[in-house]
Amino acid sequence: MDISTLLQYNACDISDALLRLNVTSGGVLPDISLRGQRPTKQEAFAAPASTVLFVPKGATPPPSAPQANIPKGSHWADLAVPDTFVVIQQPRGQTNAVLGGIMALRMKQLKARGVVVDGRVRDVGELRDTGMPIWSKGLSTVGAGASSSPHAVQVPLDIDGTVVRPGDIIFSDSNNVEADDRVKLEVQRGTSVQEAFKKHRGKA
Repeated sequence: MDISTLLQYNACDISDALLRLNVTSGGVLPDISLRGQRPTKQEAFAAPASTVLFVPKGATPPPSAPQANIPKGSHWADLAVPDTFVVIQQPRGQTNAVLGGIMALRMKQLKARGVVVDGRVRDVGELRDTGMPIWSKGLSTVGAGASSSPHAVQVPLDIDGTVVRPGDIIFSDSNNVEADDRVKLEVQRGTSVQEAFKKHRGKA
């Protein structure tokens, strides 16, 4: 799939097309705000997703949680996959951040394309300095070690009903950030992105 093809559209176009593909949420990741680089009206970013799941510190993960897979002695930020949007999920209700300036800089060095945090971040100035689009639901001054522990990477994440799997396409522009695997599946069936948009939006 030529992901660059998506860049001729904006997030609203893509959501409209996904709704016509019966994606109820339109792929949107709701209540996410941009904390890092501010795209101009003309700028957009698209890349495959890689994922990181955090769990409550010191608590036994629920049975529904995937198996822990972060190697002992490794930092989760060192496992960032090049040329991906890193999607991070934090347990609900926590007030600490799970991403700060040092981790964002490390992922930038490993050639991550951007970060989406279903949770809180801190060091906003340092996040902007990375030049990456970085989105989050909230802010904090408290580090991750207070309440959160990294549990697994490259696992599915359910973000308010939108399931993000490794390899799904993350699209970010000045409107919003969104994800959906229907684009990937449609293309895997042999349909080009242009054909899918022509079919479902009446334009190529």
